Amino acid sequence: MPVNLYECLILLDSTKVAGQLDEARGMLQTTMEKYQAEILISRVWDERRLTYPIQNQKKGLYYLIYARIESLKVKDIEADFRIVETILRFMVVKIDAKWEETMLTVGRDERTLAYHAMIDDSDGTDPMAGMGDDGPPRRGGRRQSNDSDMKD
Repeated sequence: MPVNLYECLILLDSTKVAGQLDEARGMLQTTMEKYQAEILISRVWDERRLTYPIQNQKKGLYYLIYARIESLKVKDIEADFRIVETILRFMVVKIDAKWEETMLTVGRDERTLAYHAMIDDSDGTDPMAGMGDDGPPRRGGRRQSNDSDMKD
C-alpha cells in the first residue's frame, strides 16, 4: 500500500474541549496511531468564531495534523472521526509529493507565511512579482471604453 502525507484539519467543539485540550489531543493521536499513522505535526491551529452555527456551536477550535498514512486507511480514520462527539467537522487532504516539504515547513511554524512557500522552486521567481501593491488582478472589473467602441 502506498504511504502518503495527509493534512487533517479538525474542527473541535470548543465548549467540550475547553480546559481539556490534552485529552482531545490524546484522543486524536490514539485514533491516528490505531491505523499506524506516523504523526509528523500535531498542534492547535486557531480558535475562531464560526460563520454559521454547527450543531448549535458558534465557536470552534481548529486542530491541525500532518501524518503519513497508508491510503486505504484514510477512510477508516474518517469513519472514526465521524463518531467522536467533540469533532464538529474535519477535512483530510492528500499532499502532493512536490509540496510535502513546503507544507511541513508551514505546518511546523505557525508564523511562517504561506506566501513565502509559493515561490516557484523551478526558476526561483516570486509568483506575486509584478502584481503591484494591489495584489493579483481582480475579476469582473469595469470595462474601459475605447474610442473605437463609440460609433456615431
